[in-house]
Amino acid sequence: MTAKLNPFAAAPDVMKPWFAASTAIEASLEPSLVELVKIRASQINQCANCINMHTEEARAKGETEKRIYLLSAWREAPGYTPRERAALGWVDALTRLSEGHTQEAAHEALAAEFSEEEQVKLTLMINIINGWNRLAVGFHLWTEPAVVKSVQAQVA
Repeated sequence: MTAKLNPFAAAPDVMKPWFAASTAIEASLEPSLVELVKIRASQINQCANCINMHTEEARAKGETEKRIYLLSAWREAPGYTPRERAALGWVDALTRLSEGHTQEAAHEALAAEFSEEEQVKLTLMINIINGWNRLAVGFHLWTEPAVVKSVQAQVA
């Protein structure tokens, strides 16, 4: 698969603040939760680039192989905390909005584990990763995580 374009080269004036927002939102939540959210949304959106990148980042931050492998079946799998389960349910609900499901049960679980401020931060994180997924899938992007780290250092 060949990339259709490089979003950072094509539209740097909007990609730089998009990246900055992404970084700020990511930093507002615990790193282990952020990586689970990124991986789960990327699985739903079938974004190979982001699955590759975020599983590697999760491992680097101490996530176990078992929890990464079981993430696609998180509802049936042991090893996730109630807070993580609430976040993953919220990821599933928001990422699958077009399927016409209600978000009531997911929001009830979310509200039991997250403050209102954290709910907003998590929702923004889910929006950010869904946006990155759409950029990567839409433009056929594939970037190795080491390259992304290099670009991140230049953009930041």
